[in-house]
Amino acid sequence: MKIMAEITYFRNYGPQNTDEVIKAVRKRVERNDIGAIVVASTSGTTGVKFLTELKNRVPVVVVSHKEMQSSHKDHIIELGGKAVDKTHLPLHTEGMDDVRETFRTLGQGFKVAVEVILIAADKGLIDPYQDVVSIGGTGTGADTALIARATPTKEIFNKDENKKLEIREILAMPLKKKWWG
Repeated sequence: MKIMAEITYFRNYGPQNTDEVIKAVRKRVERNDIGAIVVASTSGTTGVKFLTELKNRVPVVVVSHKEMQSSHKDHIIELGGKAVDKTHLPLHTEGMDDVRETFRTLGQGFKVAVEVILIAADKGLIDPYQDVVSIGGTGTGADTALIARATPTKEIFNKDENKKLEIREILAMPLKKKWWG
């Protein structure tokens, strides 16, 4: 069986792509086969923007590895989302360097989008083994959206093919990449 899908590519990475990523995600969740949306948002600004545009479609979880601005975190919760900050970074732990760098070949936003799925699953904020949309960015904003099987970090390479991490679709990503030091 063949599936035709639309992918949005951006010439460059960065926050100027956020609105187009929202459009791509909104269009994709209309198929009603997505369990949740996970958004990377350091300050909470991008999380608020996604929730404002996509609330009541599917559950939205906003993840930050730093402390979110309290007003943004409160707004995320008021809009019906879940907000978690000051999280661990599972792809930055011992033994994960090659995995992290491999995801970065598809872009920093891609690596971030995968990592926030792992974080959300590790913290029990999304049900494992369901398809979720995940959004990441390069620095600020959003420039990448993908669909993957939600998997906790400890099962990323599980021998059970129904549990391991699986990237299902790419909805949006930049063609140009930013490489961090």
